[in-house]
Amino acid sequence: MAEIKKINLLAIIAMTIVSFASLFDMNIAGISVIIGVVFFIIHETSNKENSDNSGLSTKINNVNLNKTNIWILILLPILMNIVCIVGAKFVLPEYIDHLYGRTEGMLSLDKIVLLILQLAFLAFGEEIAWRGFYQKQLNIALPIAPAIIITSLIFSIAHMSMGSTLVVAYDLVFIFINSVLYGVIFYKTNNVWISAFAHFIANVFAILVIPYLL
Repeated sequence: MAEIKKINLLAIIAMTIVSFASLFDMNIAGISVIIGVVFFIIHETSNKENSDNSGLSTKINNVNLNKTNIWILILLPILMNIVCIVGAKFVLPEYIDHLYGRTEGMLSLDKIVLLILQLAFLAFGEEIAWRGFYQKQLNIALPIAPAIIITSLIFSIAHMSMGSTLVVAYDLVFIFINSVLYGVIFYKTNNVWISAFAHFIANVFAILVIPYLL
């Protein structure tokens, strides 16, 4: 990890520690997103990177979005959420209650417009923190595959909510898979906007669309 600047390494460690609080039923994992966003801004500002390389550039979006494989990656998290929720309906119906229980504390589930805005805000913040900062910094010291896997493991733990072992494990598996997909999207595009868009539409389908189609 010597290649990572000390201040960024400390931020990564702090994000990891806060995320592990979920294992002890301490609902403070959202702080990890705040840490990631703050240090992403600090890193971008202090390094004065070319705007096309910052991860927040809008100039390359059209190029990336014209590639069929990027659209496949963007849509895959939706497919995974369909598999997750449809599968749960038949073999693990208590998962649906677990999903809403995990999200109701931070989302206005009864106000559609506000809910959509919240989902967009959360997806963008999480992608800046976990992909734009955490994964990108790990990728300085590690090859991309372990960087994505480690990021996704910690990201999954940060989203853990207490419940029956089987339901929690089921939830974490699909969170991990989608996190890997977001990580691959970010790696291939170097663009938080695109990974955040994939994250947002996957969450919209999971919370708003799929449950009402079943």
